[in-house]
Amino acid sequence: MMRTMAVVGTGLIGTSIGLAASRYGVTVHLLDRDETSARTAAALGAGLVGAPEAPVDLAVIAVPPSTVGAVLAEQQVRGLARAYTDVASVKSQPTREALGSLPAPERFVGGHPMAGREKTGPLAARADLFESRSWVLTPTDITSQTALNHTLEMISMCGAVPVIMGSQEHDAAVALTSHVPHVLASLMAARLEQAPEPAFRLAGQGLRDVTRIAAGDPHLWSDILRSNAASVSRVLHALHEDLSVLLESLDDLSAADVSYQPHETTGMTHLLNRGIAGLGRLHDRPSGKPAHRTSLRVTVGDRQGELARLLGTLGQFGVGPDDVTTSVTPSRRNLSVELSVSAVDVAWLLRKLTEDGWEAERVDPVPRPRDHRETSCSAARSVLGAAVSAVSLPDQPRQEGGEAARAAPPPALEYVCTSVTAATRS
Repeated sequence: MMRTMAVVGTGLIGTSIGLAASRYGVTVHLLDRDETSARTAAALGAGLVGAPEAPVDLAVIAVPPSTVGAVLAEQQVRGLARAYTDVASVKSQPTREALGSLPAPERFVGGHPMAGREKTGPLAARADLFESRSWVLTPTDITSQTALNHTLEMISMCGAVPVIMGSQEHDAAVALTSHVPHVLASLMAARLEQAPEPAFRLAGQGLRDVTRIAAGDPHLWSDILRSNAASVSRVLHALHEDLSVLLESLDDLSAADVSYQPHETTGMTHLLNRGIAGLGRLHDRPSGKPAHRTSLRVTVGDRQGELARLLGTLGQFGVGPDDVTTSVTPSRRNLSVELSVSAVDVAWLLRKLTEDGWEAERVDPVPRPRDHRETSCSAARSVLGAAVSAVSLPDQPRQEGGEAARAAPPPALEYVCTSVTAATRS
């Protein structure tokens, strides 16, 4: 059972992990060369500033990819923890460095939570940032069961879903799904730097959607792209080929001395159809939005503009017009608005709505506080299902007894982690 943790690097991800773990009574120690960042994270409730007096159960290295190896080695030498993981978005480089230079490489398991925001720093952190998001783990053939167990437990505290992958497989996947999209957003946003002022009067939501993630920290993203240069380059070369086809079609169509022929748009139409097909595959997948949400119903009065006023309030909590549904209550003939919000935000939103004079109520019962021992087993079952689907797991026995029951990890989790570790060594 994990009781202590250290987070090295108190940016968005590190602080969010500290906030999530602190909810379960874990003592979190916050380390950062930027004292202001560490103190800000502590003031938010993410933990205590400063190194622990004794080794903690798990240390989370939350620094840019190119510095993971050096920071990890430094912390292992000082004996910061009994197990280590990282959160860098590139895995091959940290894994090579861990295997080649760490004093105890078996105590490290690479990790990458597939969550983030366009904002950075501890003030952007949220305890529910990782809810229902994938969290990649890249164990090696020497990864210890203790390192894997503690990391799985931390992931379950964050509400995420663990996924086992190889380092190179991970890097190729995130190049396509994360790194290159950021590059494309930045390239499009860069076109706006010298755009004529009248163009901005025509800018709509589509442009904002395409360029939103370009606001990320350029120093961090330069580090990410450098660390995953080979995988990113392969995707960009494939895009270059598609752009060449599109440009050839457009150049032919724009030539003044060439009359339009239907076959000249074949390549362009083919690319657009491929885009629709790819989007369809993405929409067939789970959205990754937090699953632990509470539904609310708000009654709207008959006064003109009441719904707009309500949407203004909801917007402060990240709820927009696309996130609500409206209906007329048969008994009272009033307009009702239904929405769902994170369980973390529901109390704040209800208080705000009541203060503003709205009649608001929960539609479904308040979920009981999650026992992360149970979710650890559930999360580990997900890992095992992906890694060694042939293994059948016993049901987890229910434990009682308050603190006494919290003393040890659930047997099913031990079984799962043993099986996963064995699978990664085969």
